[in-house]
Amino acid sequence: MNDSDSTSQPRRSTPQPSQNASQHRRDAPALARPTLPLRELVLFGGLAVIVLGVFSMMGPAYATRMLVEASCYAILALGLTIQWGYAGQFNAGIMGFVALGGFSATFFSIPVNHAFWQSDLPARLGWVLLAIIAVVAIVFAITRLDRIGVPKLLRTILAVVAGLIGYLVVVSWLRSVTGDIESQVEFIGGLGLPVWLGWIVGGALAGGIGYVIGHICLGLRSDYLVIATLGIAEIIKAFLKNSDWLTRGTATISPLPWPVPTPGDVGFLSARAFYLAVTVVMIAVIFFLLHRAYHAPWGRMIRAIRDNEVSAAAMGKSINRRRQEIFVFGCILMGVGGAALTSFNGIFDPQGYLPLNHTFLVLVMVILGGPGNNLGTLFGAVLVYVIWIMSGPLALALMHLVTALGGDWFGWQPGNLDSRALQARVFVIGLLILMVLRFAPRGLIPEKVAQHD
Repeated sequence: MNDSDSTSQPRRSTPQPSQNASQHRRDAPALARPTLPLRELVLFGGLAVIVLGVFSMMGPAYATRMLVEASCYAILALGLTIQWGYAGQFNAGIMGFVALGGFSATFFSIPVNHAFWQSDLPARLGWVLLAIIAVVAIVFAITRLDRIGVPKLLRTILAVVAGLIGYLVVVSWLRSVTGDIESQVEFIGGLGLPVWLGWIVGGALAGGIGYVIGHICLGLRSDYLVIATLGIAEIIKAFLKNSDWLTRGTATISPLPWPVPTPGDVGFLSARAFYLAVTVVMIAVIFFLLHRAYHAPWGRMIRAIRDNEVSAAAMGKSINRRRQEIFVFGCILMGVGGAALTSFNGIFDPQGYLPLNHTFLVLVMVILGGPGNNLGTLFGAVLVYVIWIMSGPLALALMHLVTALGGDWFGWQPGNLDSRALQARVFVIGLLILMVLRFAPRGLIPEKVAQHD
């Protein structure tokens, strides 16, 4: 019986060691063969053709300026992609951080106003700043009175009363000092320091404000976070616009120094080429650091929080701290990019920081390139800015053609074509984002997340 059972069962053939070795040699090349990034090569090749076309149509000086501005916007887009693409935090206050970076670059680089420093105004302004610090310290100390048993309701009432009284006193002193500054010396002037130092401080200033905002607002849901960051950006813009003693307000400040030789020294093309080299080096350093961070354990942790916050918290991760870190890092890049862009434009105008030019345009760059993909963000930044700049001249040429044909056939005589061509840029960008969301919702170069078995 046992013999029949043993013979009735099928025998399994065990491969010999030599067969395993030959099979492994056949499979190894297929596993180790690198895949050619065909999509990236095609897209960047097409982008290079477009940029060369702009060079041939508009001239090298114009095209170089376009690339410098596009590189500054690329830094802003990298700041947004690590906030939104890495951690899922949508920041609608890009304009505020860009303005902070621009103010820092202006304040550190413009010449010193000796009339201000030779008067008693700096000392009076310093006392006001010390009073502000004292009020903040008092309110913070009141909120910590729970350690000596003070009830929460009483702490809240005392903090509100102390803050209100301190605010009224400080504002009255500040208005007195700033009124004298505007009437006697116009504004406080700058520090006359190197431009690059203003860029660094601009990033630090934007990061510091981002830390405060993140500490208050990152506990909100995504839609409320958008409203909060947008409102704070408008507050920053309003402060810079109305502080004539600090920024000259609507009178603007120009010209701003460059960190490279100016067009008056070496010509427009050479100066812009030097500036482009500086921004390209900055992008290369930022890209390298972000690439290392993205593929490090820190980057995997950030993506885990983005994809499943509950599971990440269950694994013992500090959700709020990590979210605040990523928000601050993004704000730092926005401040640096805003400083570089303001210095290149050569003018600080608080009214020029429009949501369409900064918040919406940077958002389109990230969506088009691919949220969470640094390479895609760079591609989207350059492509969208080229489309934004060139859609005006192309629309104007098309309108002139249509007007000429309409005048010959129907007697059309439309006017104000220049302003209509500028408005066409908004239509082109809107059409572009609709097409991307319809046909490539993850972007043209989507995020690539490694899968581990």
